Amino acid sequence: TAITSIIATMSSTSKRPHPASSQTTAAIIESAMAAMTNTASPALFDVTIICTTDDYQAAYWMGRLSKGICKRSDDASSAGAYPMVLAVSEDWSSASGAGNGLGTLYAFQKACRVAKEKYGVDLAAELKDGKVSAALYHTAGKGTRLAPLPASENNNKPGVKLPVCHTLTDGTSEPITVLEAVVRQTGLYAASRSGRLSVFWGDQIFVPTAPFSYVPTHHVDIMCTLEEEPPTEKVWKDKGLEKYGVIAVSSNGDAAQVEKVDHATAMRMLKNLGDIGRVGPSLGSFSVSAKILEALCEEFKGELKAKDGKLDTDPHFWMPLTLPQDEYISLMSQKGVEDDESRSHHMRMTKMKDAFLAANSELGLFGAVDVGSNACWWDYGLLKLYITNNLKLSEDGQDADLLRRFFGVTSRNMNSEVSGVTVDESACVFSCKAKSGSVGAHAVMASVEAEEIQIGENAIVVNCVAKKIVAGKGAVLYNLVSESEEGITAEAGDVIVSVTDTEGSSMLLKSKIDICGGKAWKQVLDGNSVSFEEVNKQNRNADVSAIEKKRKELFKKASSSFGL
Repeated sequence: TAITSIIATMSSTSKRPHPASSQTTAAIIESAMAAMTNTASPALFDVTIICTTDDYQAAYWMGRLSKGICKRSDDASSAGAYPMVLAVSEDWSSASGAGNGLGTLYAFQKACRVAKEKYGVDLAAELKDGKVSAALYHTAGKGTRLAPLPASENNNKPGVKLPVCHTLTDGTSEPITVLEAVVRQTGLYAASRSGRLSVFWGDQIFVPTAPFSYVPTHHVDIMCTLEEEPPTEKVWKDKGLEKYGVIAVSSNGDAAQVEKVDHATAMRMLKNLGDIGRVGPSLGSFSVSAKILEALCEEFKGELKAKDGKLDTDPHFWMPLTLPQDEYISLMSQKGVEDDESRSHHMRMTKMKDAFLAANSELGLFGAVDVGSNACWWDYGLLKLYITNNLKLSEDGQDADLLRRFFGVTSRNMNSEVSGVTVDESACVFSCKAKSGSVGAHAVMASVEAEEIQIGENAIVVNCVAKKIVAGKGAVLYNLVSESEEGITAEAGDVIVSVTDTEGSSMLLKSKIDICGGKAWKQVLDGNSVSFEEVNKQNRNADVSAIEKKRKELFKKASSSFGL
C-alpha cells in the first residue's frame, strides 16, 4: 500500500506537531483516542463489509466480527439489523483479481445481495436515503511481504494476530487480529459519512491529527496527509513527493491526483485546478457518495457482470476524472499504457462525469480528507513493520503511549500468571501462564503458556504453548503448539510459525526477521521443505473456521498436559 512507503519519509516528523497547531493537535488526538477506546459505545459504521479471498474466510469474518467488535448492542433501542457485518469473496474471473476499483464495486454489489438474503435489507436504497454509513475493507491478497505469518492463518491474511489481547463477548481473552484493530480505528469516520461508502485497506491503523468529524463536500473524498507549507519546488523535493501518488487541493476545496511526477510536471498537470493551496501523499483510502457509487456501478456494469478486467481507483477512476486528457495520457504512458487505450478510457470517464455532474451538482466531484501530516501510523502489512510496531508496545514515548492506549493496555503485565518468572520491567506479558524462567527487555508476549520460558530481548511470541519455550533475541514465534519434552527453541532472529490443517496436522515454516517474504516467495528457505508460494497454494480454500477451532483444541490439550 502507498502508506508503507510514506512511513519512512514521515517517521522523523510524525511525533512533532506543527507549532501553529500543537494545542489543536493535542485536542484532536485526545478526542480520537476517546472515541476509539470507548468500549461501551464504540464508534462503528452501520454496515461493515469485508472483501476476502474465499468463501471460508467470508464465513469466518461474518461470525467473528458479528460476535465481537461489531456485536449488536443488547439495548432494545439499537436499530434493527445494525450494526451489520457482510463478508464477501472476490471470485473474479482472473487470478490477478479485479483491482481495487472494480473490486470495490463488485464487493459492494455482492454485499447488497447478502444484505437482502440474510437480513431483508435493501442496502443500496438505505445508503442512497442517507440512513446508514457503510465501510468496505479490502483484505484479499497473498500477504507476501508479511510471510510467513499469513501462511500460519491458512492465507487468512487479516486474521494475523497481534501480541496484545482483547476480551471477547464470552469473557475470554485472546490476541486481537489486524483487521479487528483496523475496524475499531476507522470507525472514527462513521458519524460523518451517512449515505456514503468508505473504503479502507486492512493492515494499517492511525491516529489523525486533523479533524475527523466533518461534513462531506464532494462525491468522492480521498484521505491524505496534507503538508502545512504551500507546494513549492523545495517542499516537493524535501518531502520526496515525486515518489508517491499526490493529492493537490485548490483554495476552493476541489482536488486532483497525480502520481510519481516531479514538481514542474505536477504543476503543469494540475493547472486546471487553479490556485493550489496544499498538497500531500494520498493514503489510498476514500469515501464515495451513494450517487456516484451507483453511477460507477452502472458505468462498469459490463465488466462487473462478466467479472472481467482489472481497474484500480487511482489510475482508472480518480486520475481520469480529475486530470486533462493530454496530461492523463502522458502520465499513463509512464506506466507503459498505450496512448490510444488511455485516450479511450479518459473519454469514457469524462462522458460519465459530465452526465453525472449535470444531474448531481449539489456536491463537488473530488475532494480531500486531511488526516494531518503528523498523524501516528502503525502498519502491519510487512514483516519488518509488524515487528517494529509490535515492539513499540514495550517502548517509552508519546507514540508508544498512544498505541498502548488504543489497545487498552493499562499495564505491561495483564491477565497473566507468571509469578515464578523474572520479567524485565520493559517487557509486555499479556494473558500468559508460565511457572519459571525469564523474559528479556522489550520482549512482547500474548497468549503464551509453558512450564518454563526463556524469552530474549525484543522477541515476539504469540499464541504458543509448549513445555519449554526458548526464543533468542529478536525472534518471532507464532501459533506454535508442542507436547514434546524439549519444547520450542528459536535462535536469535528466527521466525517460526506453524501451519495447521483441518485434521490437526501441523508443519513448521521458518524464516528470518531480515528476510522479505515477497522477495523470497518462490525460494525454499533453510529449515523448510517447501516455498512460501507452495504453502499458499496448499492453503487455498482452507476452512479457516474449522482450523481455528482445531488449533484451539490442540492448544488446550497441550496446556492441560503440562498442568497449566
